[in-house]
Amino acid sequence: MDAWWDAQELAVMGLFEVLSHFPRLLRLRRELHRRLLALSPDVFIGIDAPDFNLGLEIKLKRKGIRTVHYVSPTVWAWRRKRVRKISRATDLVLCLFPFEPDFYREHNVRAAYVGHPMADQISTSSGPSDARVQLGLVREAPTVALLPGSRVSEVQRLAEPMIEATRILALRYPGLQFVAAMANQEVHAVFQQALSRSSVTDVMLVEHQPRTVIAAADAVICASGTATLETMLINRPMVMAYRISAATYQLVRQLRIVKPQLFALPNILAGERLIPELIQQEATGEHMAEEIGKWLDDKAARANLQRRFLELHGQLRCDASEKAAQAVCGLLNS
Repeated sequence: MDAWWDAQELAVMGLFEVLSHFPRLLRLRRELHRRLLALSPDVFIGIDAPDFNLGLEIKLKRKGIRTVHYVSPTVWAWRRKRVRKISRATDLVLCLFPFEPDFYREHNVRAAYVGHPMADQISTSSGPSDARVQLGLVREAPTVALLPGSRVSEVQRLAEPMIEATRILALRYPGLQFVAAMANQEVHAVFQQALSRSSVTDVMLVEHQPRTVIAAADAVICASGTATLETMLINRPMVMAYRISAATYQLVRQLRIVKPQLFALPNILAGERLIPELIQQEATGEHMAEEIGKWLDDKAARANLQRRFLELHGQLRCDASEKAAQAVCGLLNS
């Protein structure tokens, strides 16, 4: 692989938050378009980032380059009219979740379910002891993990309530230990600053080992997104938290552009609320601690959740990379 830019160039979330980065992103996309036309590939595969990639795919498709979009945008959840743009942009959509191709079929868009590569990579952990030893935690001590996200903006919003949750839980459950997964140095710095402003001192910060951190836990507080899927696949009880800027949240509510009643990926996959979802004002330290306490106290509820997580893991384990490659080859040969 010859990497032209770092993927972090696209790590921007929210509506208003994107505006300050918009000129830079447009310049990047124009330069990428120029390079791709010069390269003239047989197929272009846009990986996720639909607001960036779909416009690029439309231009490439007009020039006769076949296009694949890998990871279906969440058109079934919000901004459903994007499916028209997807139809113009792509020759094939590769879907990670089994319910997605039916949606595209209704709109005459070619789509294939390939499964989720993460489900192939992750084996359900049998227990937390080995992971705790690997991280230098106490093997037998009950543990809560924190996954505040990979983007600085989301960590800035979730760090303080997550830290407050650890303070409350430590008072309620003596001997409980805490470990937090830091996606990168920038996230580490932001979370460490939040810790320094608090009275909490007993949270271990671990960089670049989110799955080990999850595996070490009895329960997990995690940001919305891929972290919830990783936690489900490793099979740990969790509470999902999500916060965006107040302006973005109010705009989303007023325009009613979000359709689903469920937001966490495990809940969407199951079609029911398996795990708590704490969104915006509900994502407080007190609420996080309360929901984690329920998982720690209720052994039967944990066992039932883990059984459901195993079922969902099996649905997603499809040898995804092989199936995705076959689908692209089928497009090239058609």
